[in-house]
Amino acid sequence: MLDFFTIFSKGGIVLWCFQGAGVTQSFTGPVNALIRSVILQERSGNNSFTHDALTLKYKLDNEFELLFVVGFQKILTLTYVDKLIDDIQLHFRDRYKNELVQKGALKFLNHSFQFENDFIKLLREAEYSSKARSPAHMRTFKESEKSQKTVKSMIETKGGDKGKDQGGKKNKNTKKEAEQHKSSFSVQKTVENGNQGLTSEEIMQKKREKFFSKRMVTTAVKPSKSPKPQKPRGKKMRVWDNGETSAENLDYSERNGDGSANDGDQEAQSDPVGPQPSLFFFSSKKSGGFGGMFGMLKGLVGSKNLTREDMESVLEKMKDHLIAKNVAADISAQLCDSVAKKLEGKVMGTFTTVASTVKQALQDSLVHILQPKRRVDILRDVMEAQSQRRPFVITFCGVNGVGKSTNLAKISFWLIENGFTVLIAACDTFRAGAVEQLRTHQRRLNSLHPPERHGGRPMVHLYEKGYGKDAAGIAMEAIAYARNQAFDVVLVDTAGRMQDNAPLMTALAKLIAVNMPDLVLFVGEALVGNEAVDQLVKFNQALADHSMSDRPRLIDGIVLTKFDTIDDKVGAAISMTYITGQPIVFVGTGQTYNDLRNLNARAVVSALMKA
Repeated sequence: MLDFFTIFSKGGIVLWCFQGAGVTQSFTGPVNALIRSVILQERSGNNSFTHDALTLKYKLDNEFELLFVVGFQKILTLTYVDKLIDDIQLHFRDRYKNELVQKGALKFLNHSFQFENDFIKLLREAEYSSKARSPAHMRTFKESEKSQKTVKSMIETKGGDKGKDQGGKKNKNTKKEAEQHKSSFSVQKTVENGNQGLTSEEIMQKKREKFFSKRMVTTAVKPSKSPKPQKPRGKKMRVWDNGETSAENLDYSERNGDGSANDGDQEAQSDPVGPQPSLFFFSSKKSGGFGGMFGMLKGLVGSKNLTREDMESVLEKMKDHLIAKNVAADISAQLCDSVAKKLEGKVMGTFTTVASTVKQALQDSLVHILQPKRRVDILRDVMEAQSQRRPFVITFCGVNGVGKSTNLAKISFWLIENGFTVLIAACDTFRAGAVEQLRTHQRRLNSLHPPERHGGRPMVHLYEKGYGKDAAGIAMEAIAYARNQAFDVVLVDTAGRMQDNAPLMTALAKLIAVNMPDLVLFVGEALVGNEAVDQLVKFNQALADHSMSDRPRLIDGIVLTKFDTIDDKVGAAISMTYITGQPIVFVGTGQTYNDLRNLNARAVVSALMKA
């Protein structure tokens, strides 16, 4: 049933592995995909991963820095896999604890871990326990609540039985309240009858006498205590005799009846406040263990293994903090779960608290997420396309109003500043004024870089066919024109569309599938929170569903706009990068052509973690 089970260290050394009968394919490919896509990308919140036809489940052991991975066909539903991984982790740790403590590559390579028989035994136990579970008993019709209902009980009439019951309860409660009111009224009336004919001063005098008579009765009943004779405060003046050498005679402390010394004042024993707390950490009593300050230092020194319960409250606060900083709620929960799995079982450092440990781990994870797993170097790629005598094609996509055309013009300015010629393809044939906007940008950019400086050739050219045409066809013609006219870069502007608009998403997928651009950039706002997740997921899903190849072209990078308007609420950068796994290529920070920056991951994380 299982294809493979492997145990390896975080350094990549395989300690033990098992392959099922008839399995010829090596497990290194799926395991390496798991490491690249999940472990290194800080996505270990979910313990399941799918690769091709396999489902991989894994468990981290942070104390010994081990990884337990099992793989099986994804069409199978194996309910015992989670229990099997837990049992094998505990059994493997207990058996090879001494070897695992001595960490190091050479130690692991020199030692052979014989675990075959134990694994087979645990696998059979897990399979048997799964089969032994009795299926849920289905109730018969007579056992169900529906069988108890009658036709009469299901008919509702105005003023029916239900109303009568409620009315009866209401009448009953009303009757009870009336009786209570009547009894209180009779008591009040009796008191008033006793005070008839008296003035107000006489009534007050009568009440005072009644009150003091009760006080006198209570005082008479209470037993009296004889006062204890108190000793005069202060110490007697002592006369020192220099000729005395006996220790007993030199001891001037007062003696109790049992002969024990009493150094303190006798009144301290009858003090109602109780003993005052000591101002010192050290205890005057001798004990077998460390106490006081040494006990406090022992609690701070790293000797505690972190558990999920220790981190629960800190993680909850961290999750709320991330949501307040505009990180999507689902992403915040997944990040906190990933950090919890990363720290669970680890030994805390010296003089560190749980909060500081969790915060540092979360900060490292966020920096790792924002740093791309692959570097997008557009200038290098353009030069490589030049050597192949073809234009480098970039397609821009996104929802309405995020600034696709404006940031396309900023990237055009950045490219011509680096000496490349640009052709802008106006494929937004839907929005009124889209072509005119690009023509204005073309005119302004050429004024900044006049053709006279570049041999009489304009650096930016606009290719447009008007409105209402097929966007995929215009993009194809523009790429062919750029190839013939030796343009270095083609920037394809597309119409803005919401992620739920199926016809427009199909048209975008067609444009990308037909023209196969070198880079697909998603333009998104830094203002969005949970919406960023929905946009990116549905854009990627549409590109995958409508692609004609086995490996569809998805989003390759992100351009984050309006970054200057969000202060320290930079959570959209985390949400977008976490969802796609792709880097943020550019950040828009203003309205001019120069307001285009690269993302500084550590600066973003610092702003995100700031209280």
